[in-house]
Amino acid sequence: MDNSICQVYEDKIQSLEEEIKLLTEKYEDYQQESIFYSDEEILMSKKSFQREFWRQSQGCEYLSDLRAQLESLEMDLSFIMKFTGIQFTSHFKKTVEKTRNRTVQKHRLSGNCHSLSFQVEFQLLEIQNKENVSVVVSDLSIFMDCGGDSYVSKFVSSIEEHGNLLQFFRSLSSYAEWYEHRRCTFVHFKAKYPNFVALPEGLLGHYIILRNPKPSGFELMVVWKIHIDEEGRITPLLDLLTKVPEQVLAWKMAAIENAPTGFRSMLLLFGIEAAIENLVKVVSLGK
Repeated sequence: MDNSICQVYEDKIQSLEEEIKLLTEKYEDYQQESIFYSDEEILMSKKSFQREFWRQSQGCEYLSDLRAQLESLEMDLSFIMKFTGIQFTSHFKKTVEKTRNRTVQKHRLSGNCHSLSFQVEFQLLEIQNKENVSVVVSDLSIFMDCGGDSYVSKFVSSIEEHGNLLQFFRSLSSYAEWYEHRRCTFVHFKAKYPNFVALPEGLLGHYIILRNPKPSGFELMVVWKIHIDEEGRITPLLDLLTKVPEQVLAWKMAAIENAPTGFRSMLLLFGIEAAIENLVKVVSLGK
């Protein structure tokens, strides 16, 4: 064999031997370092890892709890909105003053309650002391789309004067429920008897006209107002007004005069819808 080729092989063998030696020394160093860690240190490292793992898992549980609480609050809010009919569509809040124990904020709330829209503006003073927190409502302004109802205007003025925001929302729910009931009742009879029922003020008006299409001039007006006193108590008020031609009035005077009384009796006996239904049938008989 050529001497040069032998020399090449010898160099490679020597290089491999040096590499093996270097790897052997590193392995021995690693083994020596591992001896320096006592069983106690290894156990402490293990406990430290367990604590870190537990902390992270607790964080996940905390987030899960928050998510569950949020879902519960959303369900409660949904139930309240369905129960009261109140739905807020916008909320604006501005902090006017803030100290260590005193906060003043201005709020503007807009929303709907059944078919009624409303907007409320007020200032909220929150004072915190060692024992509790006191809240005062002031500068209360209420806007409602109720067609200029005098009962509502008086009630709103009283609420604004006393700053009783909670009473407003309590009464709003009951008033709007009756308001919606009246609207739906008028819609029902207008759809069922289009030739006999007229709504001069539209679906949101407070009266309905029952009219015979014949040129007799005979009309019945069912007036349905919703009374609300200054304390927020709601009472539906229904009455019957008549419009009768003179020639009819001459020979049916007693029956016409007793019609409002008879209508109020029917309200007590049969309810609103049945009483109006009977009136429509009476009017339609003259066709």
